Amino acid sequence: MPKKVVKRNFKHTKAYKALVAGMWQDHPTFCMILGICSMLAITNRVDNAIAMGVGVTFCTVFSSLFVSIFRNVIPSRVRMLAYMVIIATFVICVDRFLKAYFPPISEAMGPYVGLIITNCILMGRAEAFAIKNGPLLSALDGLGCGVGYSFMLILMALIREPIGFGTILGHRIMPSFWTNWLVMIIAPGAFFLLGIYLWIFRTIAQKTES
Repeated sequence: MPKKVVKRNFKHTKAYKALVAGMWQDHPTFCMILGICSMLAITNRVDNAIAMGVGVTFCTVFSSLFVSIFRNVIPSRVRMLAYMVIIATFVICVDRFLKAYFPPISEAMGPYVGLIITNCILMGRAEAFAIKNGPLLSALDGLGCGVGYSFMLILMALIREPIGFGTILGHRIMPSFWTNWLVMIIAPGAFFLLGIYLWIFRTIAQKTES
């Protein structure tokens, strides 16, 4: 079978749609405005943004996977409690891993690693997708949403860190005469930048749909 035919067929599969949905049309941030608190708090440095993105992606993939696996045995009246227990298990794994191998990043991120438990992205994908679909599709959906969210975190940090600190990943990149913009280090600057990104991406989405 020609290679082009295989690619064309894969793009019409449920697996492909589940994977790419969270990266664009169902993007957690610029479509559903989820995960804003951690985005405003930890994206003042790129390394923090990468750590948070990887942590959220790990938790989203595996929490969606296990919710899907146990979807037929979870009573509907306690499903939210079950989601919290499953999500908390993987968040604790991420928190312990960062404390063991990346103590400075863990200290810089503070309580926001633990607050992944209450991140509406994870709860939302569990309730909207994983509880209704099989394990593979649920894991791919979680991966797509995690990657889409990580992209926004890193995109925010790539602007905030150079302007606020004059660095990228701790390495000085701005000239010696550069004056750091302290507003970009704190939440108001992040909120302003996020608004600009939302405007840009939603404008692109509207033009693409039309």
